[in-house]
Amino acid sequence: SSVATGEFLPPEALKEMKANLIKFLPFKYLAKELTSQAEILKKVLRDNQEHFPVVFSQASHCLELVCGVEVKEVDPREHIYIMVPNLGLTCDVMLSSGQSMPKAGLLVLILSLIMQNGDRAPEEKVWGALSRLGVCVGSVHCVFGEPRTLLTHVWVQEGYLEYRQVPYSYPARYEFLWGPRAYAETSKREVMAFLLRIKERASRAFPPLSAEAAREEDEAA
Repeated sequence: SSVATGEFLPPEALKEMKANLIKFLPFKYLAKELTSQAEILKKVLRDNQEHFPVVFSQASHCLELVCGVEVKEVDPREHIYIMVPNLGLTCDVMLSSGQSMPKAGLLVLILSLIMQNGDRAPEEKVWGALSRLGVCVGSVHCVFGEPRTLLTHVWVQEGYLEYRQVPYSYPARYEFLWGPRAYAETSKREVMAFLLRIKERASRAFPPLSAEAAREEDEAA
């Protein structure tokens, strides 16, 4: 089973493979190049064939979750893959003037967090959710750069988010709301549909948590 494939390597090694693949796939996307199982095994997974299904599945899920880019198999016989954007937000067009990786997936996650918090999300909740994805305030992410700048300046200026002080808060607390452009380009129904699709794929990409791990995750949440 796919759960058993991770037993021969320590978790740190598998985690490193997944991180390397998450860095490798965006380069292929930006270069508008296809990739293959053979190339990934040679350049990223160091010929660890038995770990390919789990690592590839989890890395693909992360890429879709964060970037809004889906990894599709175009040749099942040769295992050749292409990456395609699967969200209709134009923020990716706006940001792709340089060698910029799509960020629409991350934007949709923020929009959904705002929805789940009664249409206004405290910034500490947003930073907490991002840190669980490995996107930490104050450190430069390989795909997004510095997330505080992206969320509180770039996307605010482009109209996707509003970032404002909570009325009458002292000391000052801040919250995120949907910006006018987010309302114009997407809808709550589309955001929920994307998240449901992601959740469905995640259940296939990640092995079920042990009871102990699930309990720890609940406590952390």
